[in-house]
Amino acid sequence: MQGRALRLLICRPLSPAGDEAAASAEIERALAVGRAAEADMAVLPELMLPGYGVEEMATHAQAPDGPWIADLCQRAKQAGCGLILGYAERDGTQLFNSAVAISAAGKVIGHHRKVQLFGAREARLFAEGDGLSSFDLGNLHVGLLICYDVEFAHHVRALALRGVDLVIAPSANYDPQVTDRLLPAQAITNGVMIAYVNFAGTEGAQFYCGESAVVDQRGAFLARAGAAPGMLIVDLPVPELPTAVATHLTDHRDL
Repeated sequence: MQGRALRLLICRPLSPAGDEAAASAEIERALAVGRAAEADMAVLPELMLPGYGVEEMATHAQAPDGPWIADLCQRAKQAGCGLILGYAERDGTQLFNSAVAISAAGKVIGHHRKVQLFGAREARLFAEGDGLSSFDLGNLHVGLLICYDVEFAHHVRALALRGVDLVIAPSANYDPQVTDRLLPAQAITNGVMIAYVNFAGTEGAQFYCGESAVVDQRGAFLARAGAAPGMLIVDLPVPELPTAVATHLTDHRDL
């Protein structure tokens, strides 16, 4: 099928490491490039606010109705470019590793709390999420996962059964094999496109491999970055037979 369904700006910065002014500047840069490139959505990594490696997460975390999200909505509207990024969410006494999707009109259209926490550190800092999020963006149905979530087939499958065409996963990962092997396998198995958006460089003891990528439903790379910071502009194709995979998975749900 001819034409593009969506234009993504994939941003792979260094982690701001708790420097909220640096994070804000990086987000502003992404939105400026997104506007110039006529992107539908700019995507930044997991815990872009305040930075993945921050230990004092509780001193930074904010509620979804706090100043971070209000500011991001205003900036996305001014740029005319949507925005997806990870942030430390506060809900009462609990913290969540969350991602928010904001439309080009400045409205929150998707929100996800990481369900598959990675290792003892994340389990110490955050509570587990208990659900999945999907939303319409242009003529695609889009699901959000965060980093380690996408490595578990049942999460990707659950989104595919909702009719999701594209999974977007802000990440903070050190292992390039996720991009090399796992993303194509998940895309092929579940018939979805996957956009995986990772940090580059280091943050204290944390190392990030970069290797942000977008794969199509056949597991082919539509775009792939290396280890260095930078940005990619990716045009996603209109999906072929978008409901066929969901029907197939439903028919074989007991296998």
